Amino acid sequence: MANAPVQRMSQLMAKTLRDDPADAEVLSHKLLVRAGYVRRTAAGIWSWLPLGKKVLANVERIVREEMDAIGAQEVLLPALLPREPYEATGRWDEYGAELFRLQDRKGGDYLLGPTHEEIFTLLVKDQASSYKDLPVILYQIQHKYRDEARPRAGILRGREFLMKDSYSFDTTDEGLAQSYALHRQAYQRVFERLGLDYRICAATAGAMGGSKSEEFLAPAEAGEDTFADCPNCDFAANTEAITYELKPVDGAAVPALEEIPTPDTPTIETLAAHLGVEASDTLKNLLVKVDGEIVAVGVPGDREVDMDKVEAHFAPAVVEMVTDADFAGRPDLVRGYVGPQGRGEKVKYIADPRVAPGTAWITGANKAHTHAKNVVAGRDFQVDEYVDVVVVREGDPCPKCGTGLKLDRAIEIGHIFQLGRKYADALKLDVLGQNGKPVRVTMGSYGIGVSRAVAALAEQTADEQGLCWPAEVAPADVHVVAAGKALQTELALEVSEKLRAAGLRVLVDDRAGVSPGVKFTDSELIGVPKILVAGRRAAEGVLELKDRRTGEREELTVDEAIARLTA
Repeated sequence: MANAPVQRMSQLMAKTLRDDPADAEVLSHKLLVRAGYVRRTAAGIWSWLPLGKKVLANVERIVREEMDAIGAQEVLLPALLPREPYEATGRWDEYGAELFRLQDRKGGDYLLGPTHEEIFTLLVKDQASSYKDLPVILYQIQHKYRDEARPRAGILRGREFLMKDSYSFDTTDEGLAQSYALHRQAYQRVFERLGLDYRICAATAGAMGGSKSEEFLAPAEAGEDTFADCPNCDFAANTEAITYELKPVDGAAVPALEEIPTPDTPTIETLAAHLGVEASDTLKNLLVKVDGEIVAVGVPGDREVDMDKVEAHFAPAVVEMVTDADFAGRPDLVRGYVGPQGRGEKVKYIADPRVAPGTAWITGANKAHTHAKNVVAGRDFQVDEYVDVVVVREGDPCPKCGTGLKLDRAIEIGHIFQLGRKYADALKLDVLGQNGKPVRVTMGSYGIGVSRAVAALAEQTADEQGLCWPAEVAPADVHVVAAGKALQTELALEVSEKLRAAGLRVLVDDRAGVSPGVKFTDSELIGVPKILVAGRRAAEGVLELKDRRTGEREELTVDEAIARLTA
């Protein structure tokens, strides 16, 4: 962008606002609209105005440079895609209501791409025939489409958004691990250059499939993800991905199971109060339906079940809560008094690792107004499968070092997956191996939310006055303000041209009939890192240089200002 023309605000399509938009809930939404960076076109659909487009382009450029640096090759695939590949992988149905589906004039089914695994796989299938053609990393920066139920928070969660997605193709698992490591390093460089505070967190793969998965999260109040951070070691994870080791205990000394009358105690709270025990002494058994079959989920009575974890465990099966109708004709299921003992094969039982073999519990006796105590896991009931399904709480022990975890909100800005062969299997992506036999290709998938990164930066760097961009992503290097009439405007334009000639990107406020106070307010709202003011000492050729972030000011001659800004 060196020697780009000076951008005059007298000609700039950017209308600043003094008041927050009525529908804005989060800081980035408020400020990006007020500063004239974006405008709402429809729910979850945004137009980028000139200043916003410059910031977005800077993020793209940084992402592109770091992807190119690891040997990735850029392509551009269509956003309008045929149904068949997504049907082959099952995602035509799996995506559900979030998928934008449409038909052409001939009745053919199409979709707007939510992500492009299938199309990249088919591209490589078409272009690569031998192990000699691999490994390869391909990427694109392309709009994605997801019909979010509640598009909110401005560009943080839109129905159309800009994303960098890349895909690695290798013939061996070792090759995949190397491609994954390259992306991980590239992402660290991207987010460091962007000036984002971020954490690398262990994550679940979800609908993407595959094995290893990590998220890059930017801590922010507006974040929709909750992550756990250990203050003592380097452990960080999305709360959905935290799992604890199963630690059996010796329950040999626990007396035999005993049923006790507990009238009108259908909840953990009423039971604990009735017996004078802690909720943590009780065993909560939540009933759900998995593809119509009842499954019991056991957790300590003082913990809540994380339904996202339950759904992720059983995916792609549909998980629903039981209803009154499900208890009809099931005398073994007594609402409020369900226990895991004596159920035989009637109900599958999964439990949190905290319900370890040897642990003793107070739980339902499968009889109305009756509970059982001294119910020992492994002795009185069997767990079919252990799955960490509780909601993580502040202070839970770190799985790595045992220190109490801190919980925080964050924005997901990147996600990397070792997909393995899920898509290659579905679409039969093989190449000829070194031994002359077909080899199934293994894949990785890696995404960065480009438009979301703009919002994340706004959330993390803004202050009371407005936006405050890091230098590399800002729409200009310096914002020159003519705080006066003809003389000040003349000096501002003169110094702007000199700064442009020196290779800086310059925004100059040369608007006539606008007060210095309004110009200063706008300069802080727009958030360019350096503000250069031609004001009261313009006749002497003296300007005031202000650092937008620190507020530090100093008076400089034109030559001194240019030297300082180009140093």
